[in-house]
Parts: sequence; structure tokens; C-alpha cells
Amino acid sequence: MHFLDQAKIFVRSGSGGPGAVSFRREKFIEYGGPDGGNGGKGGDIIFEAVAGLNTLIDFRYTQHFRAPRGQGGSGSNRTGAGGDDLVIKVPVGTQVLADDEERTLLADLTRVGERIVFLRGGDGGRGNASYKTSTNRAPRQHGTGWPSDEAWVWLRLKLLADAGLVGLPNAGKSTFINAVTNAQAKVGAYAFTTTRPQLGVVRHHQREFVVADIPGLIEGAADGAGIGDRFLGHIERCRVLLHLIDANDKDVAESYRIVRDELNAYGGGLDEKPVVVALNKIDTLDDELIAALSAELEEASGGPVIPLSGVSGVGVDWALDRLLEAIPANDRPVEDDGEEDEVQWSPV
Repeated sequence: MHFLDQAKIFVRSGSGGPGAVSFRREKFIEYGGPDGGNGGKGGDIIFEAVAGLNTLIDFRYTQHFRAPRGQGGSGSNRTGAGGDDLVIKVPVGTQVLADDEERTLLADLTRVGERIVFLRGGDGGRGNASYKTSTNRAPRQHGTGWPSDEAWVWLRLKLLADAGLVGLPNAGKSTFINAVTNAQAKVGAYAFTTTRPQLGVVRHHQREFVVADIPGLIEGAADGAGIGDRFLGHIERCRVLLHLIDANDKDVAESYRIVRDELNAYGGGLDEKPVVVALNKIDTLDDELIAALSAELEEASGGPVIPLSGVSGVGVDWALDRLLEAIPANDRPVEDDGEEDEVQWSPV
């Protein structure tokens, strides 16, 4: 299944059904008169966040959503049937944005089962029976029903994850997530191997949490370079970040500063999130060089640095321990039955 985190769709609620003009004329019935029923209400457009989805790919092929209109009223004071509500199911973490220059936020679905009535269907029109008065005994007017609402909107998915992996391209993020989760992210000896965010579930110390592998960020990502602004949006909901720096870079301190500057420039609270800094790919270096690079990186970041290798596993548990410290411990414990069962991803 392809990953898609943005989609533009058209939605329209149902219009109300018209009221009826009807008169009761039956032999031997003493009291006749108007008996036209009201029209039915049109269907609502409802967005619902459901579990088990992590892409908006379905909205690439179905882009128009129209709720049915209400049925017209009829004689004998019968109200027309209401149109069924149209429920649009989206992944948890989906935002509904207006189709304007500012992309105004209209709705944000962050919990499983959360539902919002985005467009309300039109009310049904009044039948002529409701127009009857003491001076107007045989009204012939009726309501046509209220019109529907329609809009073009953007859907934007921001993945919900406990921890996010950030760094420059080819920093070893995919190798790390493959080592600690059941994800199968593509790994290659070239930049931009990861072209879309990857999710995986970590089981560590009888707890589990979701890790997101964010594609590599480059200088200018906050301004849209390499569609980095879309990648940075997925980090907004992460509780903690694991910043990986390639130990083979020419200047590890500069590599750290490039990513930090993009996080600060993007805003959205990314600069305030707790960060675990790690020097990756230490399996290619000797101990003396590892110590020197770690000290250089500690000076640039102002905090401790974890030397690790996603390939050999050195330092991986240490990094996971640090991530767990920043994630609230109210998650459901995982019972270890000794078997490597596949864990179903849950965004909350």
C-alpha cells in the first residue's frame, strides 16, 4: 500500500426534501383539510477517525463525497425519509484544512472513534398542513427544503508516534528502526533511501511504543526543500525525538546544527521536544575516534551523546532506555510469552 499524507476532496451534504401539498378528501369524513407532510432532512457529512489506517491513498481515487438528500413529504401527514449520513473514515491524526491560502485548520482527529459533523444536511421543507391557521383553512404553500452545504477541503495526515527518528539523509535511521521493530524499511548506500515515513512498534522492558522513521532532512527543509516541511509535520505529534548523526560525516557538529536549525525554523513546538542525541555507525570507527567525535557532538548539543550502531546493536538498548524515560509510563504493559508475535500497530 502506498503512503499518501495529503489529499484534496470535495464534500457535499444532502439537501432537505420538499414539503407536500395535499388535502384530505374522503367521503363521510367530517373534518378534511390540508394533510401534506414535511420533507426529510438531508444527510450529514461526518469524518470519523478509525484504527488500522495510516495513509490517505484511498482519497486519491475517490475524491467526491455527496450525502443523499431527504425525501419529499406526502399526504396523510407523512414526513419524508431523511437522507443517510455519509461517514468518511480517515486515519487517526488526520487534519481537515480549508482550501484557502492559509490552509485554515477546520478539524483535527486525534483519537480512535472520534467523529465530527463537518457539514450538516439541510432541514426538510414544511408541508402545507403546518401552514394551516384559523384564517387560512386551505393553504397551498409549502417549503422547498433547505439547501445543502458543500466545500473543497484538504486532508493532511500527521502520524501519531511516541518517538521520531530525525537526521540528515543516510544517517542510519532506517537501519535503526529495522533493528528495534518489525518494520522493513528500505536500506541503501545512498541518500534519500526513505521517501515516506515508516512506523514500527518497539517492545522494550515490558513496554511498547511506536517509532516513526522520518525521511532525511536537508538544509532548507522548513521552507519546503525536498518537501521537508511535509516530513517535519509528522514530527509534531511525537513525544520525543532521537537525533541520529552519521559518525562518518566530515563535521558531526555541523550535521547536528543543520537539523536543529530546521526544527527551530519550522516551529510547531519541535524545538521544545525532548531530544536524545546519538552518534550512529560507530562500528566503522576505533574507540579513540569515537570518543573524540562524541565529545565534539556533546559540545555542540549541550548534552550527553549516545554512541551506537544500528548494524551491530551496540548502544541500541541504551538509546531505547533514554526514549522510555521521556515517554509517559501509562502505556499498557506487554506480557512476554517468549514468542515473537507480530504486534498490531495502534496510533494511541
